[in-house]
Amino acid sequence: MKTEQNPEQSCPVNSYNEWDPLEEVIVGNLDHSMFPCWNVINEVTVPPGEWDMIEKNIGGAGVPYPPEMVEAARKDLAEFIHILEAEGIRVRRPDIVNHALPYASPDWEVSCGFCSANPRDPFLVVGNEIIEAPMADRGRYFEAWAYRSLFKEYFKAGAKWTAAPKPQLLNELYDANYQLPQPDEPMHFIVEEFEPVFDAADFARCGRDIFVQKSNVTNEMGIMWLQRHLGEEYRIHQVESLCPQAIHIDTTFTPLAPGKVLISPEYIDPNHLPPILKSWDILVAPTPIPNKDPLKVVSQWISINVLMLDEERVIVEKSQETLIKAFKDWGFRPIPVSFEAYYPFLGSFHCATLDIRRRGTLQSYF
Repeated sequence: MKTEQNPEQSCPVNSYNEWDPLEEVIVGNLDHSMFPCWNVINEVTVPPGEWDMIEKNIGGAGVPYPPEMVEAARKDLAEFIHILEAEGIRVRRPDIVNHALPYASPDWEVSCGFCSANPRDPFLVVGNEIIEAPMADRGRYFEAWAYRSLFKEYFKAGAKWTAAPKPQLLNELYDANYQLPQPDEPMHFIVEEFEPVFDAADFARCGRDIFVQKSNVTNEMGIMWLQRHLGEEYRIHQVESLCPQAIHIDTTFTPLAPGKVLISPEYIDPNHLPPILKSWDILVAPTPIPNKDPLKVVSQWISINVLMLDEERVIVEKSQETLIKAFKDWGFRPIPVSFEAYYPFLGSFHCATLDIRRRGTLQSYF
C-alpha cells in the first residue's frame, strides 16, 4: 500500500480527483491548429453523414483552421485564462509546435497533426504521476511533444512520468466494416482489441476509484493496461455509454464533488450505473441550450464539460443558463465563461485543461 501523499509536498504534480482545490493547471493553445486529415475515427463520432459537410465548411481535410475561427477561440481562451488566474490558479502553457508537418510510421503516414488545444485527451494525472495515453487517432500520434518541456520540468521536480506502450495503429485496430449499432444490438465501437488504446479523457478520477467508458478511442485492452499499471490501490469501474458516437467521458459522466456526479440523460441510464455509485447523488443535467459552434462538430452535451475549481466553484459555459441555474439549485457556485468559439477545436473547459496540482490527498469516497 502506498503512503498517502502530503499536499504540502515539494513535487508540483499532485491530483487525485476532479474537485480538490485547483492550484496549477495546463491550458492548451491554438497555434498551428490543423483540421484533422485522418478521419477514420472522426467519421463515426459525429452524426451519420455530417463529417463530409463539416470538411466542406472548413475547406477540406488536413488544412489550417480559418484565421477568423482561431482568433475567436483565442479570445475566449484568453478570458478563460484570465479568470483562472484571478481565482488564484497558476496557468501553464504547452510549447508551440508545428502541427502542419507530415509524419509517418513504418506502416502508415499522415499529412499533418491536429492541435494542442486539449491536453486532457492525451494525458492522465494520478497523484504525482503523469501518464501519456496510447491514443487511437493517427493524427494525434505526436501531440505529446508540445508538453515535453513542462513534463521534463515536473520530472526534475519529483514527478513520475510514464508512457503507455506506443500503439502501432495498424489497420487491424479499426473495424473496416464498422456500422453504427442498431437499437436492438449491443453497443460496439470502431476500435477492436488489437492492442491497448485509450484517450485519457475517457477516465474520470474519484480518488481510489476511477470511472471509464469504452468508446471509439478506448478499448478493453487499454482499460486493462491502466488497471494493471495502477495496481490494487485503485479500482476502475466501467460506465456504459448509450451513445454509439462515444468519445470522452466528460460529455457523459462528470464527477463534481464527493458524493455528486453530473450525467447526460441521453448518454447514461442512471439505473445501470456501477453499483458503487448507489450512495451518490446522480444529478441529471438539463437539456442543453443549442450552442453556436459554427462547425457543429461537438455533441450538444459539451455543456457538461465543466471544470471544478474546488467542491463548490465550477466553470460553466455562459450561454447554458438552465445548467447555471441547476448548479445554483444543487449548491454550487457557477462561474459563467464564454467558450463556444473553442468548440470547433473539439473541446470545452475540461478538455482544454490538465490538472497538475490540486490540494488534497489520496482518499476513498465510497
